[in-house]
Amino acid sequence: MSYTQTILQSLAGNPYAGLQRADALWHDYRHGNIPRPNVVSTQAEPLGVEAKTDVYDVVICGGTLGILLGATLVRHGWRVALLERNVLRGRAQEWNISRNELRTFVELGLLSEAELEIAIATEYNPARICFDGGDDLWVRDVLNVGVDPVYLLETLKQVFLSAGGELLEQTPFSSARVAPDGVLVTAGEQTLTTRLLIDTMGHFSPIVQQARQGETPDAVCLVVGTCATGYSHNQTGDLIASFTPIKHQCQYFWEAFPARDGRTTYLFTYLDAHPERITLTELFEDYFQLLPEYQTISLEQLHFKRAMFGFFPAYRNSPLRFPWGRTLAVGDASGHQSPLSFGGFGAMIRHLSRLTKGIDDALKHDQLSASALGWLQPYQPNVAVTWLFQNAMSLGVNQSLNQHQINGLLTTIFQDMATLGDPILKPFLQDVIQFSPLAKTLLRTSIYHPMLVAKILPQVGIPSVLDWSGHYLSLAIYSALNRLLSSPPKDTGYYWQRWREALFYGSGSDYNIHSDQRSI
Repeated sequence: MSYTQTILQSLAGNPYAGLQRADALWHDYRHGNIPRPNVVSTQAEPLGVEAKTDVYDVVICGGTLGILLGATLVRHGWRVALLERNVLRGRAQEWNISRNELRTFVELGLLSEAELEIAIATEYNPARICFDGGDDLWVRDVLNVGVDPVYLLETLKQVFLSAGGELLEQTPFSSARVAPDGVLVTAGEQTLTTRLLIDTMGHFSPIVQQARQGETPDAVCLVVGTCATGYSHNQTGDLIASFTPIKHQCQYFWEAFPARDGRTTYLFTYLDAHPERITLTELFEDYFQLLPEYQTISLEQLHFKRAMFGFFPAYRNSPLRFPWGRTLAVGDASGHQSPLSFGGFGAMIRHLSRLTKGIDDALKHDQLSASALGWLQPYQPNVAVTWLFQNAMSLGVNQSLNQHQINGLLTTIFQDMATLGDPILKPFLQDVIQFSPLAKTLLRTSIYHPMLVAKILPQVGIPSVLDWSGHYLSLAIYSALNRLLSSPPKDTGYYWQRWREALFYGSGSDYNIHSDQRSI
């Protein structure tokens, strides 16, 4: 048997079977067999008597990230029901984030200072960035905190319940009927009526699949990894590392960090959904083949505790705006993170304050039409510009490229950012693109490495560069307008406030390197 089958079948719960199911879904996405469910319908007539008496302000589908939003909304006085297909419980594997980002929980009153410290399972420094052929770069306080999802979600669940929220576990979403006066939601044996339906069910939500109508992802991130004990050195981490040339028309990247019960290592790669792309199983086999070289250890010395894997589709048409009124996609379902990200915990935390305030305003002012709710998921030029970076870190199935080009490119870019200092490097590492740091990096690279720029153009293509140029110009305009306009008074209207938030977040201004925190 292969390493993958032997190791995964030996773990609790037989994750190998789950890997085969994930690969079957990945096969469908590569071959255009993407599900197109029909779970949302509309009607012109009011619900009227169908609404009965059990009416909520908000129904949230998907408990893992939904509880974050649900706990904030119920504390604002709204009647909230949270639907979860299983029992709401965090996974064993930590969520990695930066400590300053976790301050959001305290600022929103969801966790006390003491509870925040308990939620932090691991913390390490420094973290490394390295690419084959280049020098190691070391940074501190970036994605170096591992949060215990079990404790965090249980604590938030108690906040939610004590504030009056209703948690419906083992109650999967089935369908929704949108009417002018509300949404009739069917979930298992339950029927609920709500003013607003929020989808936090992730990339593969049936509501999202219906809205996207079989649209092929513009990019995909494949990820496999394990948590294991037996490593002799487990005090530092890797934010991104690469030590191999292009393989299977993919550039392989690694991530590693200490975990509470071992060391976690991930192998990931960026690609498109072409039918000839590698499978998750094939990627996992390469992972086990390369892990000994990456961590300087033999597989026999390791005791594997758990395996993680998945594929994360990304769409240029994001964040997703639903075509129906009274419905809103949040988190991974909306696709509001960049195509360089996998896992939406960090992006959810980044936008939690903004979304809470926006949804609260929408409910107060009855701004629940599709167009009004669309302002809660606005165009973000600082995310849109990252598509060119994703293109530069991947290549087509039939594209011919020097096998060391991507590593060479990244070595140069990151060294240039490091030379310019933390205000340039740190926001990028936390998936926040700002105009000034980006412009300085591009200027330096163009001056000192003009031939590198010439190599990128054939790789990514002129159309991609032209598309990026428009987003880059938008980022400049958003940044300038955000600086020119003062913060709006608290009594400003719904649309003005949403526009100011769009400028603020769309320019990356929510990240402040000087205070090392995000705020609005």
